[in-house]
Amino acid sequence: MKIEEVQSTTKNIRIATHTHIKGLGLEPNGRPIRLAAGFVGQAAAREASGLIVDMIRQKKLAGKAVLLAGPPGTGKTALALAISQELGSKVPFCPMVGSEVYSSEVKKTEVTELSPEEGESVTGGYGKSISFVIIGLKTVKGTKQLKLDPTIYDALIKEKVAVGDVIYIESNSGAVKRVGRSDAFATEFDLEAEEYVPLPKGEVHKKKEIVQDVTLHDLDAANARPQGGQDILSLMGQMMKPRKTEITDKLRQEINKVVNRYVDEGVAELVPGVLFIDEVHMLDMECFSYLNRALESSVSPIVIFATNRGICTVRGTDMTSPHGIPVDLLDRLVIVRTETYGPAEMIQILAIRAQVEGLEIDEESLAYLGEIGQRASLRHAVQLLSPASVVAKMNGRDKICKVDLDEVNSLYLDAKSSARLLQEQQDRYIS
Repeated sequence: MKIEEVQSTTKNIRIATHTHIKGLGLEPNGRPIRLAAGFVGQAAAREASGLIVDMIRQKKLAGKAVLLAGPPGTGKTALALAISQELGSKVPFCPMVGSEVYSSEVKKTEVTELSPEEGESVTGGYGKSISFVIIGLKTVKGTKQLKLDPTIYDALIKEKVAVGDVIYIESNSGAVKRVGRSDAFATEFDLEAEEYVPLPKGEVHKKKEIVQDVTLHDLDAANARPQGGQDILSLMGQMMKPRKTEITDKLRQEINKVVNRYVDEGVAELVPGVLFIDEVHMLDMECFSYLNRALESSVSPIVIFATNRGICTVRGTDMTSPHGIPVDLLDRLVIVRTETYGPAEMIQILAIRAQVEGLEIDEESLAYLGEIGQRASLRHAVQLLSPASVVAKMNGRDKICKVDLDEVNSLYLDAKSSARLLQEQQDRYIS
C-alpha cells in the first residue's frame, strides 16, 4: 500500500498587528473590564470610546470629530478598530493614513477608473436565433401568458424548466430560479426523487422590496462616468481620453441633493460611516480646511483622527499648533488620550500576541521581553516574538527561551538604539 504525504489544504490566515482586538471590552454599564476582547489597560480611553460608540449609534456626534492622541505604541489604532467592531458590519469603516493624501502619487482629488464592458455584436448569418419566449405562468389567483426577452430562454434551459415546474423570474435581472415540481404532478411516475411544492399563492406579478446598501462614493463614481454620443467624433474623443475621471465638487453637491431628497421622502436612510485617519499631522492646511467644511455637512461621516505628535508645525505653514492640527479644527474635536503601558500591562499584551500567533513562551522570557519593551518600545518587543520562535526551532525547541530573545535582540535594533548609533557615528553616514 502506497502512503504519500500531502500538503494540508487548510488555509493559513495572515495574522495582522491588531488581529487580537475583538472590541472595546466593556461591561453593560460601560465600565472597562481590565482584560477583555484582546484589550489590556487604557481604561479611561476605552470608557470614553464606549461613550463615542453610543453617541454614533444615537446619531448625536454630527458636526464633531474624535482625536485619539498619545505616545507611539499606546493603542490608538487598536481603539479605532475596536470602535468599528462595536459598531458592527452595517456601519462602514474606512481606515486611511494622512500620508496617503499628502503623497506625490495621490493628488488631493478623487478619481475613478472606468472599465468598459465589451459584448459580442449581432451579425447576420444562416443560423437561427430566438427572438422572444412566450411562457404561461399560473398561481392560485390566476394565469398569465408573458412574452419574455430571449436572454431569459438561456436561463430557462440552464434550470431545465419544463411544464409543471414552479419557478420565479426576476424581471430586473432576468434571473430564473426553479423551486421544484408542482404538487399537482405528485402522482406522476418518476424514477428520480423530485421535490414537490404547492402552487404559488397571490398574483403572477409581484413587487418585491429590495434594500440595497450603497456608499456616497459609489454614487459619485457611478455618475462620474462620461456619457458620450454615438457619432465618430464622440467615440474618438472617448478613446483618446484617460481612463480616470475626477469626481468634482459640483457632482458631489448634486448627489447630496438627491440623497437628501430621498431621505426626506423616507425612501432612503442615511447611515453615517466612520472615517479613520491615522497620522493626521501629515495633512496640510488645504486638507484641514476641507475637513473643517465637510464636518458641517449633513451627509458627513464620523471622523476619527489619531496622532502621536505634541506641539509641532502644521504641514505647509510656519504655524505651530498642538498635534499639528489648526486650532479652529482642534476646537471641534473630542480628544481621547492614551497612556503609556506599564510593565505588567506590557507583559499581558505580549502574552496575548504570543497566543494569537500560536507561539509558546515561558514566564521568564515574557518578563524579559517586557523589560525590552519598557526600554525600547512595545512594537519592538512584539516584533521580536516571530524571529525568536524561528531561532528556537532552529535550536530544536518548541518554546521560546531567554537565550533566543537575547540572540534576536542583538541582531535587530530598535528605533532609539538606531538613533543613538547614528548620533555617535555621524561622520560615517551621508547627511
